[in-house]
Amino acid sequence: MTFTKTSTCAADMDAIAKDFLHLLETLPQQSQATIIGLSGDLGSGKTTFVQAVARALGIAEPVTSPTFVLEKKYSIPPTAKSIFTHLVHIDAYRLASPTELVTLGFSDITADSAALIFIEWPERLGDLFPPNTPTLFFNHADETTRTITTAKNLL
Repeated sequence: MTFTKTSTCAADMDAIAKDFLHLLETLPQQSQATIIGLSGDLGSGKTTFVQAVARALGIAEPVTSPTFVLEKKYSIPPTAKSIFTHLVHIDAYRLASPTELVTLGFSDITADSAALIFIEWPERLGDLFPPNTPTLFFNHADETTRTITTAKNLL
């Protein structure tokens, strides 16, 4: 199934996030974390999308870009009735080397089947980014319009 959506406001992004989560929730449970790459220029909506997903999952705390800390983890409340128990947001933009993620325990994070992991700038991970991992591509069409697509079948 391919995924192509356009957002012109926060309400659009919230709806897209809900649709995306519904898609993920209908897939068979995996033995490892569900990893989604988020690729696109600065300001194209990657973090805004993760924030919308967090809202859809009932995460009340502010979700901010992990650009300077590389990784942030959020607990998903049981009231969300999600197959996931936590959301992990990784921003690889500032990585000097993919091995920096290894020192953060990347293999432990990805081994957790209850984790939903979004990785911004996945192309910076090289071979560390699992092959055939679905990636959403964000395009900054104009001041208010963002297009989100997959290059191939999402999952």
